[in-house]
Formats: sequence, C-alpha cells, structure tokens
Amino acid sequence: MRIFVVSDTHGRTKEFIDRVDRMEKADLIIHLGDYVEDGLKIEKKTGIKTIIVRGNCDFLSPGYSEEEILNIEGKKIFITHGHKYNVKYRIDNLIYKGLEMEADMVLFGHTHVPVLHKESDIIIMNPGSPSVPRGVDRRKTFGIIDMGEGMDIRIEEID
Repeated sequence: MRIFVVSDTHGRTKEFIDRVDRMEKADLIIHLGDYVEDGLKIEKKTGIKTIIVRGNCDFLSPGYSEEEILNIEGKKIFITHGHKYNVKYRIDNLIYKGLEMEADMVLFGHTHVPVLHKESDIIIMNPGSPSVPRGVDRRKTFGIIDMGEGMDIRIEEID
C-alpha cells in the first residue's frame, strides 16, 4: 500500500499533481487540510482516492471532520490538521493525543514545515507544503508512506 500525504496546498495543487503523475501510483492520498477543495481537485485529477480533513482555513467546508482515525494494513493512523494542538510551538499535545488514541502514526499539517519524528513508538509526520513552504530552507514537500512487509516513510521534495 502506497500513500501520499499532503497538506496546506492553499489553492495551489498543480506542482503536487504534476509530481504525482510522474511517480509510481499511490493507492491513497491523505490531504490534511487547507484547503478541502484542493483535496477534491487532487482526487479528480489523479484518480486516486483521497481522504480529507478540515484545516483552520476550511471553515466553509463543514461536511468534513477535523480529525479521523484510519486503520490501514493493521496500523492505526490519527490524522488532523493540527491547529487545535498548538503545533506551531510544540508537538507534545499531538503525541499525547496519539498515545491516548493508541495510534501507530500521527499525521498533521498547519505549520508548512516538514517533520518526521518517532517518539513513544509513534511515528509523527508533517508532510510540509508542496506550494506554500515555510521554515529555514522553504522546501516544497509532501510525504510518502509505503506499507508492506516493512514500512518506509519519508518526506519527498518537489523539484
């Protein structure tokens, strides 16, 4: 199972869609909010099922959850945009929530800065942003999760 994880596209999906079209096809895309409409557009353009949660800029999209628990290939994955957990300042609250949910993995966005970290046996990933990057190096990024006999998780740069 191959999953692409994206967040914070903010109306700019072209570079991400172009990159996806040049890669080995994913089985699923997870869009972590900002903007819900972009997740729908990505699904339509790529033909890949896309799971979407709302972000802080998605107040006009009330039909979507702010958080979800996914069970994929025997792994429990907690997905959220992250703004309600103060992730701009620290990820402790998110780690505690992951522990409370007994999650194997927590995926979040909001900061536009890629993070790949393991703590308390929970993998924490922020895919960054493929269109509005922040942070010191301002790389345009998204996440890839390959599940199979093992698990390969990485941040991929859009060139």
